Amino acid sequence: MRSAAGLLTRGALPHRLPDPCESVALRRGSISPHSGGTVPGSHRVPSPCSRVEPEPIIGRVTAPAIAIDLDRTLGDTGQLWRDWLASAARVLAVDVEALPADRGEAAAALDGAGGNWRVLLERYAEDRAPVYLRPDAAASAALRRIAAEGTRIGVFTDAPVELAQVALSQLGATRRVSRLEAGSGALDRLLAELGAGTAVIRARSELVGAAA
Repeated sequence: MRSAAGLLTRGALPHRLPDPCESVALRRGSISPHSGGTVPGSHRVPSPCSRVEPEPIIGRVTAPAIAIDLDRTLGDTGQLWRDWLASAARVLAVDVEALPADRGEAAAALDGAGGNWRVLLERYAEDRAPVYLRPDAAASAALRRIAAEGTRIGVFTDAPVELAQVALSQLGATRRVSRLEAGSGALDRLLAELGAGTAVIRARSELVGAAA
């Protein structure tokens, strides 16, 4: 697996980077201390005290940090997830048809059943990500400009962290992202990390506009 520097995440069991939960420090290297390395972030209930109201995006961003919806803005990982479930159905210890649509809840169910499903998902995503996810020139340029201005960039998704990390790498966004939160409650945790005034971006057009 490719390593990535600088990206902090939470959302899974420890890999090469340091910091697991449902938020990780990109690709096996910096996993959140809140997971303890064993408890998935999807099992955690965000504290009401940690909730921060997001700022709306209107034109060029002036916020100290931005929180980007991975699937709506950079690349949709939904089909890749669904296809993996279908391909792994025979080896998983659960009925994939009965899994919740919310991927954070689905990950909790898979964790509860045991097995090495996270490893299987990561390998599948690494092998097939180029078929499902392709970098967007305008979005990449926007990330580059926003990062160059000193704005902290965080990304959130309900997908398991293993899938999210592979997606960021395939989309060429790893270097620009300082924090990745994955699984249930990902946005709440990311806003708590980035702080007050963080702007939430939920569409490619918003990202491009924020860098204009």
